[in-house]
Amino acid sequence: MEEQKENRPLHNVGCEEDELCRTLMNVVELSDGVKERSQPEDQGICCTKSSAGDFSDPVYKEIAFANGCVNRMSKDELKAKLTELKLDTRGVKDVLKKRLKNYYKKQKLKEPSDSSYYDYICVIDFEATCEDSNTPDYIHEIIEFPIVLINTKTLEIEDTFQRYVRPEMKPQLSEFCINLTGITQEIVDKADTFPVVLQSVVDWMRQKELGTKFKYAILTDGSWDMCKFLNMQCRISRIKFPRFAKKWINIRKCYGNFYKVPRNQTKLTIMLEKLGMRYDGRLHCGLDDSKNIARIAIRMLQDGCELRVNERMHAGQLMTVSSSLPFEGAAIPHNPQFKN
Repeated sequence: MEEQKENRPLHNVGCEEDELCRTLMNVVELSDGVKERSQPEDQGICCTKSSAGDFSDPVYKEIAFANGCVNRMSKDELKAKLTELKLDTRGVKDVLKKRLKNYYKKQKLKEPSDSSYYDYICVIDFEATCEDSNTPDYIHEIIEFPIVLINTKTLEIEDTFQRYVRPEMKPQLSEFCINLTGITQEIVDKADTFPVVLQSVVDWMRQKELGTKFKYAILTDGSWDMCKFLNMQCRISRIKFPRFAKKWINIRKCYGNFYKVPRNQTKLTIMLEKLGMRYDGRLHCGLDDSKNIARIAIRMLQDGCELRVNERMHAGQLMTVSSSLPFEGAAIPHNPQFKN
């Protein structure tokens, strides 16, 4: 609801930059090394320290040279190389450069897959009651609870969930809200209240074995869905904030940091456009929004981005989660707990 809210060296170690450029993207065999991330993402390097405190292994020099070659490529040259490598050629020039650099980095470092990474990512994008001009103290009630389940191994949308919610404080939807979301008064009148819908969410997540057999994380388009809409709704319904939703991946932050773009270029439709995609479906339909956010997340994973939890709720306040922390999945879904 947008309006309301980055071993073994090659044999030719001493070759010059031009030679490296000519051999750019050749697949090489690298021995296993001890991986430690510390180099800035904008260099396209996820580094492996060969000894404590330095990056003396010649492979890093080769990667740096290769990144320089990528930076000098025209958009047509980038597309030609990506086509040759059977990689996606959609997106603006900076996206294509990032994609090529990450492919080259992975081939050089031969990084093993991280078994600690999430098995699934649940994309959630609520729709809530709204007016044409909301006052700062306007009370939003969730009217659509969608989830899109991304399998991080297959990089596909595996399943979806959608339930509408009947608002209780202001049961009558505004014309603005109906026109914006496409959710009619008849739909919400027939829907269950939030506690009942939340129980359905928990049952669905349990059926998928999220938090038990499979490690998972929640992903949202911004901070509002959890710290604003869900937080407010739980207060209205007098239930405790669900533990599985207390931390999440804010894809806007991930996208901005990974592709090095300013905050004003991280709106849903702009992210899709920069990645060479178009919005599919009806804008502000919660399920369609979630599906399109999932498409962005999948594209970022394919480009080499590690989507990791970067925000959480603590004592009712929004807080940032450090990217240096280990991957930590969301909690096991529990039944809604009512407040006394």
